[in-house]
Order: sequence, then C-alpha cells, then structure tokens
Amino acid sequence: RQWLARTGYDPAYGARPLRRLVQKEIGDRLAKAVLAGEVRDGEDVTVDQAADGDTLALVTG
Repeated sequence: RQWLARTGYDPAYGARPLRRLVQKEIGDRLAKAVLAGEVRDGEDVTVDQAADGDTLALVTG
C-alpha cells in the first residue's frame, strides 16, 4: 500500500496516475503470468512489495 501511494501520487494530478500504475504494474504483469502458465485458473495471487522496495512481486499459492 505504501509503495502504491508513493509511486502512484503526483502533486500536479493527485491520485489519478494510480489507476495507470495499477494497470501496468499489476494487471499487465498478471496477464503475462497467466498467458505464460505461471498462474493457473483458480489459483490465488498475492501482490507484495519486492525485497528491493522499488517494485512489486506477484506471489502465487
């Protein structure tokens, strides 16, 4: 949540960039993982901050 707030906020536009960030960082990556067979139908996926603190990680299971 902190990463999204920090990365998706722009003083000039407020939280509007957040939608684009969520689509790019979560939606697009999740779609690629599904197409690559890394995520199966019905499998739970957790989005978490990666160890580097600057990116997100998709964790299955």
